[in-house]
Amino acid sequence: MNLRSIPPPPQKKKKGSMPLKIVAEESPTKNMNMEVKIREFDEERENEKVEDLERQCEFGGQHQGQPSLITHLLGDPFGRIRHFPTRIMMVADYGGDIVGVIRGGIKPVTGGKKVVDDDNLPIYVKLAYILGLRVSPMHRQKGIATKLIQKLEEWCKGKGAEYVYMMTDCANEASINLFTYKFNYSKFCNPTVLVQPVHAHRKPVTSSTAIVQVPPLVAASMYRRIFSNSEFFPQDIESILSSKLHLGTFIGMPKRYLQKWDPQKKLPPCFAIMSVWNTKEVYQLQLKGVSKVTKACCLGSRVLDAHMPWLRVPSIPNMFRPFGFYFLYGLHMEGKGSLKLMKSLCNFAHNMARDDVACAAVVAEVAQWDPVSEAIPHWKRFSWSEDLWCMKKLPNKEGGNNPQPLDWVTSRSASTLFVDPRDF
Repeated sequence: MNLRSIPPPPQKKKKGSMPLKIVAEESPTKNMNMEVKIREFDEERENEKVEDLERQCEFGGQHQGQPSLITHLLGDPFGRIRHFPTRIMMVADYGGDIVGVIRGGIKPVTGGKKVVDDDNLPIYVKLAYILGLRVSPMHRQKGIATKLIQKLEEWCKGKGAEYVYMMTDCANEASINLFTYKFNYSKFCNPTVLVQPVHAHRKPVTSSTAIVQVPPLVAASMYRRIFSNSEFFPQDIESILSSKLHLGTFIGMPKRYLQKWDPQKKLPPCFAIMSVWNTKEVYQLQLKGVSKVTKACCLGSRVLDAHMPWLRVPSIPNMFRPFGFYFLYGLHMEGKGSLKLMKSLCNFAHNMARDDVACAAVVAEVAQWDPVSEAIPHWKRFSWSEDLWCMKKLPNKEGGNNPQPLDWVTSRSASTLFVDPRDF
């Protein structure tokens, strides 16, 4: 389940993967007989046109007779980037018809290193993010995706972005080739996406674990202490934690630490922390193309799980109608026994989702080397480690590269990766 977009031409999917990645057509034809204008999206008048384009891309990419995961933008195509501090949505206009779309956002993030003269001050990099690239199936192979990316990169450079990155599926060769060969993006990392379907029964939280909801300002202070040496930690973390989509930051610790713990001063010696993002308010998903027999089996598993939860039947939620999911982010654990604390936190988030009738899954994305991945409950059938992040350093207006103490393209940091919920 790539929760970003759906790949263009039909491609063979690996079992268990749910491709919802960036879409791009391949190399353009040299002689283009149509005039396409790349301009900014008109939010007041073009919502329906963009949603129609999204539907064309999704239905055009379906495998005949095979299941497909459809995205519902809930009447707000701009919602995918609305919470970025700086953002834009561009469309390809062909005679008044929208035949292509691309979105971008810019934010300052940590680069995984600190200022030499001050070990407590992280280095922030102005980072741009490309998402939601779509081209109408009837207008592919005409260079429209190329023009959209070029225009968006120009906008990013004009806004002072130092780097730009995108996410896609490792199996999406068309998108990878377009960005890496034509636009010189470098493969950066392969995070793991972990998906836990919501069961009918509640999941257990260890009785010795105390779970406390942390106020946004206190949570922001904690996160700055924890992730100051990580990569991609957003400087505007307060804006994320105060968003209406943020459902809360929760810290788990042994109950014996609770009375002596002062959240304003320091973290407990043993703890786990995470935040929950309500993605279903931005877009929802729907599984189509599934046989009636499969639907009946899924319904039977839910009924059995609801009436006999002690059997621990692996029930599958109703994904055949539009459903949402909660995204877990800011996951971190420290101290002996913290793995059990993180499992309790994830079960707590599952129970939150269970109480929301429109929510069918709990999702997290973490670096492959992050030990927290061992503590996150998930189904291997729905999860995958095939996300690919590609990075590019942008030139400045004079044509040279801005001198940086950090170079993401030529070097790698072993620090923790912070996945921003706005990017997912």
